[in-house]
Amino acid sequence: MEDMPKDPFMLMSWVNMKLRDQYNSVDALCDDLDIDSVELERTLGEAGFEYMPEINQFR
Repeated sequence: MEDMPKDPFMLMSWVNMKLRDQYNSVDALCDDLDIDSVELERTLGEAGFEYMPEINQFR
């Protein structure tokens, strides 16, 4: 997760952009970019964001 934004709001925006433009799930994004999905969801969860698979976004 070193190359991703550190600010949780910027991270959420970056992840949602990737999900919208390139990936059909957070698992696909994490697998392709070699990101720990548990750490990503924990980081965004601490900022109040939750992954919503039905819309493929964090909100």
